[in-house]
Amino acid sequence: MSTSWLLFLPQLPASPSTLRVMVWRRMRSVGALGLQNGVWILPDSNEKKQFAKELLSYIIEQGAGGYVFSVNALDPSIEKDVINRFRSDRDEEYAEFCERCDALLAELDKESRQEKFTFAELEETEQDLEKLNKWLEKILTRDVFGGNLRQDAINKLEQCRNAHSTFAQQVYESEGIRD
Repeated sequence: MSTSWLLFLPQLPASPSTLRVMVWRRMRSVGALGLQNGVWILPDSNEKKQFAKELLSYIIEQGAGGYVFSVNALDPSIEKDVINRFRSDRDEEYAEFCERCDALLAELDKESRQEKFTFAELEETEQDLEKLNKWLEKILTRDVFGGNLRQDAINKLEQCRNAHSTFAQQVYESEGIRD
């Protein structure tokens, strides 16, 4: 199976670094892979083409330049390497995500052991859970090739939801509120 790729080659001034940092952030936010020296690669799709065109237009408006190409790897081993690097990037994100989930689970456990069943704690952990939900949605959107830790992250979020639900029930019971 051969994948068509978009190659994004911005030509950005060394200083100020603002434009360079903005490009880096935008490319990372859509799941692009930095190949080397400011060269970015994305799986080719209409959505990604539109993104690349808009980003290139913005760069040009800022007085810089660049190019976007649609390319194919000439060697299947190169394509396999690029896909593995995409998966590795996502796995790093999934691992970080799972660490944050573990932190929330530890917090819920600590508050439960201390019987700190307050609405303030419930609201705080609800906000943390919502942030985790949004974060995982973003990672899943960028995960075009199915990272190895994808299911682990999904399972870890489910553990957080279940633990939070149990904690919420304890808060309601502590406050004398029954379902």
